This record gives sequence, structure tokens and C-alpha cells, in this order.
Amino acid sequence: MRFAALFIAFAAPLAAAAAPLPLLVEERARDHLGPTLPDRAEFEIGFAGNPPGEAALIAEFWMDPASGRFVANAIDDGGGLHRVSGLASVMVPLPVPNRRLMPGEIVAESDLDELRLPQARLGAYAVIDPEAVIGMQVRRMLPEGRPVMVQSVMQPLVIERGDEVSIHFADGALRLKAPGRALSDAHRGQDVRIVNTSSNTTLTGIATAEGIVEVFR
Repeated sequence: MRFAALFIAFAAPLAAAAAPLPLLVEERARDHLGPTLPDRAEFEIGFAGNPPGEAALIAEFWMDPASGRFVANAIDDGGGLHRVSGLASVMVPLPVPNRRLMPGEIVAESDLDELRLPQARLGAYAVIDPEAVIGMQVRRMLPEGRPVMVQSVMQPLVIERGDEVSIHFADGALRLKAPGRALSDAHRGQDVRIVNTSSNTTLTGIATAEGIVEVFR
């Protein structure tokens, strides 16, 4: 009787903790793959045979990181053991152009769709975060429906040689502005040589926006 009571006490929490088996497998797969997973990774879980729909926990879990194939021991809410196996495919949603984008164009949010691809099919330099593409300037032609490579986009050109620019200088509470002229092209965040047209002094600053150059001490 004492053994039966202990078994019932042990089984009750398992029943309360029952969850969909795919969810439990995904949790173990994420833990198994750890930092190799992209931030936006999703899983598609497929099972061989007819496993239970829910389980209280997964006692043991083995997975091949390269193929995604796994084997696990799942415990049901009655304490029964089920050996389950299948495939945990890592899928990554990423931005792709919905039209051909030519060099020099600025990528807008409306130019992008989302595509889900297996992680194994992604190159090391594919851009996954849409925010890393939106507002960027196309360096190399971007085909419709294909992943964007890091080297195919760049910060937009915000200053061209000969442009009139506004030179901004800040030092604590001190804020100064002066007119200037660009001596070279510059993309956003890039160093640019300018001449202060008030003092005829040549300076180097950072192109922060269209026609804006910040100079630091």
C-alpha cells in the first residue's frame, strides 16, 4: 500500500505537467544545439511511426546536429515509457526581395518578403534580420526571392564630393554648427574629408546623415 501511494504521488505531478510532444522535443533540441541556433530559428518536428500526442517529460534525448535526426525516451502522464524518433528541422525566416533590386537602390520594407529556409541551406553570410537590410543601399544586384548576402548591401551614400554640408561639433553642453563642403564621397557612418568654408580649414568627420557631418575632438 505504501508503494502504491508513493507511485500515485509521483504520477500526479506528471499528469499535471503533460505537454504536446513536439513542444518538448523542440525544447530539448534548442538546448542541444545551443548557441549554434540563429536568433530567429524555428523548428519543424516530424515523428516516425505513431508517437503519443503528449508527454509529461523527455527522460533522455539524443540528436545528430548535422541531420536533425533524434531519438528520445518520452514518459507519458501514466508513467509509461515511449521510445520516439524523428527529424527536428531548423527553419530560419529571413528577408528576401520581392522584386529585382538594382545597385544604388535603397531597400524599403515594402521591397521585402519573408521566406523560411532550412538552416542547412543558408550560407554563412546570409542576412537573417530584416532590420539589417531595410534602409541599406544595394551594392550588388539582389535577385527576387533569394537570400540577401551581407556583402551585397551597404550603408547608403549620404554625401557626395562637392556637396554643401552642415558641420556639427559637440563638446559637453557646447554645440556648434558651421557650413562646409565635402572633399570626398561618404556612406553613412564613414569618415569624410570636408573643408569649413567659414575658416577654410580642412577637417575629417563622420557622415551621419544626408548632408550632415559630425566632427569630434
